[in-house]
Amino acid sequence: MVEALHDGLCVRDLACTRGGRRVFDGLSFDVAPGSVVQVRGANGSGKSSLLRLLCGLLPPAAGELQWRRLRVGARGAGLAAEIAYMGHAGGMSGDLTVLENLRFSLQVAGSASADADCREVLQRLQLAGREDEPLRHLSQGQQRRLSLARVLLSGRALWLLDEPCAGLDAEGEASFDACLAEHVHRGGMAVVTTHRDIGRDGPCAHTLDMNGLGHAGDRDPDHRP
Repeated sequence: MVEALHDGLCVRDLACTRGGRRVFDGLSFDVAPGSVVQVRGANGSGKSSLLRLLCGLLPPAAGELQWRRLRVGARGAGLAAEIAYMGHAGGMSGDLTVLENLRFSLQVAGSASADADCREVLQRLQLAGREDEPLRHLSQGQQRRLSLARVLLSGRALWLLDEPCAGLDAEGEASFDACLAEHVHRGGMAVVTTHRDIGRDGPCAHTLDMNGLGHAGDRDPDHRP
């Protein structure tokens, strides 16, 4: 076991298998406090699978994780409680209002916030005035902003974000960059899959290239529209 030299996330020789196919192996990287790792790679290289593996939704085929200098066990004790995960699917109800969805998802995650805090974040993400509208009335980009609001209000140290800017316009991308920069400035960490260069105008990002770590096919086995 390689001892971590910081109080963040240490990934060593990680491997992932999906449907009997080795998606990637030999993956090692660090996410230190106050840093961002930008994950890039072709379809099928395992970007989404990596995030699911880090947050405990998938078991690793090999390798280990260390969190705050301690080895993460099979159930990810200690790490899961400090993760905010944002996947392709929002996981919210189209029948509930924007504010109801936010309240419910935060309560389920154990991060309940006061309505005033929720409204403040919604305003910051250009969703003010939409609080009482059913989610199904929102555009894809607006629903993506709501998912980001959930991450902001979670208070978690490690953000795992899968294409967070998908469907966002230029204003939404700028809001995301500002939120990510603020999180990192406070000592937070993030692993982000995105085709945008968040290192140019946003916080400084280390790039993790997934190409060549496995046998990439034409279809991403872990992508769910």
